[in-house]
Order: sequence, then structure tokens, then C-alpha cells
Amino acid sequence: MANHFQINDEIESLVEKTSNGGAEIVALLKTGSAYFAPSSAAATMVRAIVTDSNEVLPACSWVSGEYGINDVFLGVPTQFGKNGVSNIVELDLSEIEKDNLVAAADAVKIKVEELDSIINQ
Repeated sequence: MANHFQINDEIESLVEKTSNGGAEIVALLKTGSAYFAPSSAAATMVRAIVTDSNEVLPACSWVSGEYGINDVFLGVPTQFGKNGVSNIVELDLSEIEKDNLVAAADAVKIKVEELDSIINQ
């Protein structure tokens, strides 16, 4: 059981770091920091494409059936190669994790529908 709690603690730590990562960068760099993380991520993706490394990176990618989710851009592990996105990597998620991912996808779809209705008024 200790291992299970250790994994949960590690996941909670990663969630916390991800949630506060932008604020941490701003605090460290002060000015000009708002573009650092996105530009660094974009550069890493471009390098993976140019070198055809098939590197797996976190990215907001179009999901078409992966994790049982369709027709939405979602933050998922994404493999990049010479043609751009070559694969969405499906991790072995627990039921709770999968339910949370599906809920996140549904929330994104609702927001997209809300934006569409505003734009098409």
C-alpha cells in the first residue's frame, strides 16, 4: 500500500507543479516570461519534427478515438516525427483517471460550443 500512496503523492506533486509552473517562471524571469514556456515547447516540437525523432511530448492534439474520446483537442502524450503528429500515445489509466480525462474533454467541447454560439450570433 505504501507504493500506491507514494505514486499518488507524486501525481499530486506533478499536478501542483503543472498548475503553478507559469507563475514560477514569471517569478524567476520577471519581465518577458509570458512567452518563455510556450516558445520552449514549440521549439522542442519543431526539433522533434525536423529530426524525425518520434519523441513523445505533452501537446494539445486532436483526439480521434484515443481513450474513447473523439473530436476534440486535448492535452495528451503526442509522438512527433517528420510529418508532425504521428501518434497519440495512450497511457494505461486507472478508471478514475480515464473518467477525469473524459470529463475534461466534455468540458472543452462545451466551451467550444459556447464560443461557436457567440461567434455565430
